[in-house]
Amino acid sequence: MKKYLKEIETSGIVLLFLGVILGRMANMELGAMISVVGLLLWVLTVVVKAFNWQQYRRDNILNIIIMLGAIVAIFFTLTLLK
Repeated sequence: MKKYLKEIETSGIVLLFLGVILGRMANMELGAMISVVGLLLWVLTVVVKAFNWQQYRRDNILNIIIMLGAIVAIFFTLTLLK
């Protein structure tokens, strides 16, 4: 699995973005399902990298920064919608 970890992560991120775009443009249910599959693939790679912290230290720090940025973006989006 370590051999294909980058490909799994990339496909998860691509599916996540495609699901969001499809959810906004066309069918919400189909977009949500594709987004969930992409999110699960990405989370799988994050968990594998977290268990091998020393080997993937740089990637783990980048994932933490991305997650914090996403949390801040969601917080600002929710506060602006009120």
